[in-house]
Amino acid sequence: MSGDTIAASGLNNLQLLLHDALIRTQHVEQCAIIRRRDASLRAASLGYVPDPADMRTVVEAFKDCCELRENGLTFDGKLHECVRADKNAIYAKYKGGGLIIVKTPLLVVLSTYSSTMYPSVCVEATEKLGEYFRAKAK
Repeated sequence: MSGDTIAASGLNNLQLLLHDALIRTQHVEQCAIIRRRDASLRAASLGYVPDPADMRTVVEAFKDCCELRENGLTFDGKLHECVRADKNAIYAKYKGGGLIIVKTPLLVVLSTYSSTMYPSVCVEATEKLGEYFRAKAK
C-alpha cells in the first residue's frame, strides 16, 4: 500500500505508526496497540480486530512470567510456546508463526508473524516501537 493510499484510507496517527514501523517490514503479519489500564484497543493494523479476551490475556501475561515460561500463552485459540518472558517483553511461537508482546508504561505493543516471516525482524521492529513509546513515557 503506497503512502498516498494509506493517507487517503482515513487511518489515525497510531495506525499510521503501526503501518510505518511494523507492517512495512513485511515481517509483521498483524499488530495492535493496547492500553494496559483497561486492555482496550488503541489502534490496530488495517483489517485486524483482536479479540477482547486475547487483549486481556496479553496485558495480564506480564503478571506471572514464570508460569508463562512453563505453560505457554494461549492467543487466538492457539497455545504458543514461550521463548522469552520478562518484565518488558514476551516472545512466543507456535507451529505456524508467533507473537511478540512489548510492554511500555501505558501501552502494550502486539505483533504477530507467520511461518514465512523472519521472527527476528518482527522482534526488532516491535522492540524499537516499544522503545519509542517508553521514550515518550507512553
